[in-house]
Amino acid sequence: MSDEELPRSLRAADLGRRAIPAFVGLAALIAIVLIAPGLGEVRERLDHADPAWLVLATLLEVLSVASYTLMFGPVFCVGLGRRRAWQIGGSELALGSLVPSSGIAGLGLGAWVLHRGGMSGERISRRSVAFFLISSAANFAAVATVGTLLAVGVIGPEQPLALTALPAALALLTMAAIIAVSRTDEGGEVAPDASRARRALAVTRRALAGGSAEAVGLLRRGQVGVLLGSLGYWAFDNAVLWAAFRAFHLEPPISVVLMGYLLGQLGGLIPVPGGIGGLDGGLIGALVLYGVPAAGATAAVLAYRLVLFWVPLLVGGLAFVSLRRDMPGATEFAACEAAIGMQSQR
Repeated sequence: MSDEELPRSLRAADLGRRAIPAFVGLAALIAIVLIAPGLGEVRERLDHADPAWLVLATLLEVLSVASYTLMFGPVFCVGLGRRRAWQIGGSELALGSLVPSSGIAGLGLGAWVLHRGGMSGERISRRSVAFFLISSAANFAAVATVGTLLAVGVIGPEQPLALTALPAALALLTMAAIIAVSRTDEGGEVAPDASRARRALAVTRRALAGGSAEAVGLLRRGQVGVLLGSLGYWAFDNAVLWAAFRAFHLEPPISVVLMGYLLGQLGGLIPVPGGIGGLDGGLIGALVLYGVPAAGATAAVLAYRLVLFWVPLLVGGLAFVSLRRDMPGATEFAACEAAIGMQSQR
């Protein structure tokens, strides 16, 4: 496919311009750690990193990327081949490494490809919401479980309720809200002469209600690809952070890594390229709150961020190159559309 056939935001020149802030931000982050005064202990830990654990962290992130693509197929298109799922899902992750908005830009790329292949916009919007919720489900379930166990003292270390019971309660409320939304009415058709804002609100309501319902339905059906993909995407990414700690000779409790991971991810919602700065600060702050030494947390999070930035970018970049050479035809996903319709009626 030629560059001119792609949306302007996906053309090589535009992608190059959008990538510059991400690379500059990453370079600035590394420079601050390596040069700024007062971070001598962090630099000392970096000097004594164990390469074997960093290699393991890289391999674990590859498995996280693989889990994402494993989940992509059964959520968006029943019967989608592994190669096509890797092309689209990997491209989403690569774009998510460069562009802010916590992966929304990547889902936008996937939506464009699916629509080009013949899937309707309404189906895509519903399944995009479902995919986003399913990919986050394991994280919220883990925080609800681990936070509760920490709060009642079944596992340690001892933490204040604000760092155990409160996150667990918020995670449970979030899951309950998603289930509640999945049972709401999607709303009727909007009059042709309705305002643009009203039409946009109606489309958003249908996407959220329908997508939440389909996410709950997919999880209840227990499809192996969906369950293993969601669990693997979360678990392997958590394991990257754990391996990064081990690389710097730190062994925080798994419960602390899990809790710090979700709370720290909230910093990634700040719209900066690749989440650089927001995610790092959020993770470091959350881990320090849970008792991890600041210098160790900073070194581990820096290593984690480098792996999280480069692995999806490189693996997904290869997927994007492959996708551009083999774009779907206008009717390739028509069968997926029919299969999705049959699933929704069950």
